[in-house]
Amino acid sequence: MSSVSVASMLFAGGCRSLAVPLAARALRISLNKHLTLHASSWCCRSSHNSTVSLAGETESSTADVGNLTDTCSSNSYPKYDRLLPCPKHKSPPRIEHLVVSEGGNVLEYICKALDLPHLYVADLIHFGAVHFALVCPKPPPTATAEQIRVFKQVTDPLVLRKRGSIKGKTIREAQKTFRVTDGDQFVEPGTYLRVHVHPKRFHRCYEIDWRSRIIAVKESYVVLDKPAGTSVGGTTDNIEESCATFATRALGLTTPLMTTHQIDNCTEGCVVLARNKEYCSVFHGKIREKKVKKLYLALAASPLPIGIINHYMRPINMAPRLISEDFIKGWLLCQLEVMECRKVPWPTSVVQDEYCVEDCGWPSQDYAYECKINLLTGRTHQIRAQFAACKAPLIGDSMYMPAAIAEMINLGLNPFGKYKKDFTSESEKETDVTNWIAQHGKEPSAAIGLQACQISWDDDEHLYRAGLPWWRC
Repeated sequence: MSSVSVASMLFAGGCRSLAVPLAARALRISLNKHLTLHASSWCCRSSHNSTVSLAGETESSTADVGNLTDTCSSNSYPKYDRLLPCPKHKSPPRIEHLVVSEGGNVLEYICKALDLPHLYVADLIHFGAVHFALVCPKPPPTATAEQIRVFKQVTDPLVLRKRGSIKGKTIREAQKTFRVTDGDQFVEPGTYLRVHVHPKRFHRCYEIDWRSRIIAVKESYVVLDKPAGTSVGGTTDNIEESCATFATRALGLTTPLMTTHQIDNCTEGCVVLARNKEYCSVFHGKIREKKVKKLYLALAASPLPIGIINHYMRPINMAPRLISEDFIKGWLLCQLEVMECRKVPWPTSVVQDEYCVEDCGWPSQDYAYECKINLLTGRTHQIRAQFAACKAPLIGDSMYMPAAIAEMINLGLNPFGKYKKDFTSESEKETDVTNWIAQHGKEPSAAIGLQACQISWDDDEHLYRAGLPWWRC
């Protein structure tokens, strides 16, 4: 079978050209990291070095390669075997975008188009790393004439009119992506496929005694003391290696547990998993009605005063989360209460090594400060961003601590901080914002000094506490 294919491969050092397997007859994309993180435009390169692009989704997370039998080079892909056992090393993601030209079995089609072994593709489908849409998404503005031609060809009204599968759907509805859950699924010509060949991996899942992390088992829900370095419900390309999946197995449940809320992969502590869709909806309602109360323990590099701290977060769904001390129209209120703050010894190197805590270069590592926090608003990265803005970043937070250190050295560096400059033009401000974002590091790969220590709802009728945080063990 032939196909129109686009792949992306990220390298920390920039773009590389990649050899194209003959079976794919494909166009391949090489994205640089900056574009992947901050833009939807794609820099692409085909096997004959001409620039190309096609619709698809950018990915910002670093992925782990599966069980490879060869190493990846600048002019070839690695040889693939199985996704298990889970590796501990990381490699750049490889994401393939396909437009099916001949109908058939999805597993067989991917194997032939990408020259991958059957068992490896079956593993990808099991992990939730393969997605499809009935109609190819619209190419980005950077698409070349050739790519636009391909898109127009497969989305021509005369072509779409003949496809019974999209009858009664708008184009936008038909372009919505879903997971492929069965390798025998039939894909018809014109179907769009996105294959995460190197899904993000979570080797920590295989190191945990999951039964010992269960706090409570009730008729409608389970409360888990989530370990750091794990995902609550999985990622776009990996729903297998998640807390929900491993807790389900540990309890011997026949119905998979479902996520009701999220905490960061690098955070540990209380998580509520629903045992059925009904309670999942009920708990979501409690969160919306602010009936769920969450307390956190944070291990900060500097002390913070007792009381309520307010900031405003930029409403852009992209890390790092930028916050301002001053009100900015359209920005989201971030509010937390520091209930306690006590001086404790900085974790020893032995403890940090055991939990894979990163040394982010804080200048004084004699004492840390354990803060008990009442989270009043639940924004993504809220505690991490607010503490860093107060010059008290969390230990191990490789994303926000570097920026906090940089701002200590150059007080006017943060364009939204206390010592922000007066900008003469919008372009000058945009340049400073870009520079400020660049001061932040990567997302932590394992633990940081943050634990969801307690969760309760319905006026504490249901109240659960996590065990000791890693820094006290």
